[in-house]
Amino acid sequence: MTASTAGSTATPLLEARAVSKEFPAGGTSLTGRATEVLHAVDRVDLEVFPGETVGLVGETGCGKSTLARCLARLYDVTAGEVWFDGRDVTHLSRREMRPLRRDIQVIFQDPYGSLNPRRRVGSIIGDAFAIHDLEKGAARKARVQELMELVGLNPEHYNRFPADFSGGQRQRIGVARALALRPRMIICDEPVSALDVSIQAQVLNLLIDLQDELGLTYLFITHDLSVVRHVSNRIAVMYLGRVVEQGTVEDIFDGARHPYTKALLSALPTPDPDVADSREHVVLSGDLPSAVDPPSGCHFHPRCPRARADCHEQQPPLEPVDGDPVDHTTACWHPLAHGESLTSAVPGLGIPAPEEGEP
Repeated sequence: MTASTAGSTATPLLEARAVSKEFPAGGTSLTGRATEVLHAVDRVDLEVFPGETVGLVGETGCGKSTLARCLARLYDVTAGEVWFDGRDVTHLSRREMRPLRRDIQVIFQDPYGSLNPRRRVGSIIGDAFAIHDLEKGAARKARVQELMELVGLNPEHYNRFPADFSGGQRQRIGVARALALRPRMIICDEPVSALDVSIQAQVLNLLIDLQDELGLTYLFITHDLSVVRHVSNRIAVMYLGRVVEQGTVEDIFDGARHPYTKALLSALPTPDPDVADSREHVVLSGDLPSAVDPPSGCHFHPRCPRARADCHEQQPPLEPVDGDPVDHTTACWHPLAHGESLTSAVPGLGIPAPEEGEP
């Protein structure tokens, strides 16, 4: 996807400013406060400019979907601010948010669970018009059928139930529902992860075509780096509730600085066996820490082969490494140099491995 305005637009369409989201975990004290708190999102800064696609990637459980729901104001944030089109929408009431719902829509991950099985497809897609008191009667039916045709569905299937459609077709219904009010921003929350690979390509190409045709802006959430490379202009990498690296697709894939990003890229499959054999393979030690009791300092330091004492003590800022473009930012005290191998460090010790010939 291309976005000629992405780099030159002064005002982001959607912006997170130090957004945090916590959930109670475990029991409560005598005062009613939670005795444990799950830190799902931890002071995240993120910008999405008009006309571009920002890919948000990371392991399952890193907080991607929670952040998406905070940005769409489906969740109230614990701290920080959410801005849309230059306006602070963090604390708007449901009534105040209603006009903005026309501009911000969500495509959900599960095409089976996100559609009411007892309602006909025409009603599901047409709900947006009913809620906002727009089209009625025959005009609404015509608009719904137009949307179905736009996403590649047969308009004559207006009265069928979701169970009558395949997984890919159900996701197209979800896309049509999101497009009903002609939004400016669509948050795609892993929209193809539940689909077969062949159907994934069809839905991705549909989203690309719709962006070009309708001038849409996407925040595209996925754990699949090959997908995000195909659809995105810029990428943000999350680990345990924090964004650890941001940059253009070229910055991330050709010049990743953060050890976690490098480890993710090493797991990306390639069809060329010669390339696969010669490429660096990184296996991270340990398990993903608990978001209830996250590590101090850099959250990645327990699994990072480059960890030093300062990584344990202080959270690194998300900022450009010397020599990188201003929009390529990394949260790491000891970032990788261009072309540097992550496997040159001894896992768990936090010190470089000795060169050949050295004692």
